[in-house]
Amino acid sequence: MKRKACAEVGIKSFDVDLPEQVSEADLVEKVHELNANPDVHGILVQLPLPKHINEENVLSEISIEKDVDGFHPLNIGKLAMKGREPLFQPCTPKGCLELLHRSGISIKGKRAVVVGRSNIVGLPVSLLLMKADATVTIVHSHTHNPESIIREADIVIAAAGQAMMIKGDWIKPGAAVIDVGTNAVDDPTKKSGYRLVGDVDFQEACKVAGWVTPVPGGVGPMTVAMLLKNTLDGAKRKIEQ
Repeated sequence: MKRKACAEVGIKSFDVDLPEQVSEADLVEKVHELNANPDVHGILVQLPLPKHINEENVLSEISIEKDVDGFHPLNIGKLAMKGREPLFQPCTPKGCLELLHRSGISIKGKRAVVVGRSNIVGLPVSLLLMKADATVTIVHSHTHNPESIIREADIVIAAAGQAMMIKGDWIKPGAAVIDVGTNAVDDPTKKSGYRLVGDVDFQEACKVAGWVTPVPGGVGPMTVAMLLKNTLDGAKRKIEQ
């Protein structure tokens, strides 16, 4: 999908495919080659990595000026600090806020609940919501009575990775619900034997929520669009130097 989107907008993309057994040193060397290539304005390492490779070691080697995924520790660190701006924001969280802005949903002063605390979505989207002046609560696997917290939210961002965990009666009437979850559930009627569902029970949520994103087709395409936007911003920054 990323390759197809690049082709559609005129961004040149290319893959560096490595075997699963590749050593961490060899992978880092490839990253360094791309860092040094002036024709490359964005680098992303497709996660998850094989078990024998330390993800942090690899991601921190990506040049911060080419970190279009927004996962470099310096970018995340600046995202967490008041009055600082990262060079790039992580794509899925950035896409979630773009969806809210373009739907005319004000964030300032609203109660936002983020379900999940991953480095890729939960943590950075909570930081972005805080920067946009929301009052943010993070619900995770050790949270007692999560439904009572979710029920108070004007904005719900679901990124827990649990199929249809959030029921319709957990949602405050009129709330904005962004479903980041992509979970495969058995479906014998499909040729593949499964179908994709989100972390929210979409049919139930539609009856209560003011806005709700579908799975698939909601956050996914938005994430890809934000990746292209970050790449364009990186290229502009380089050209203007």
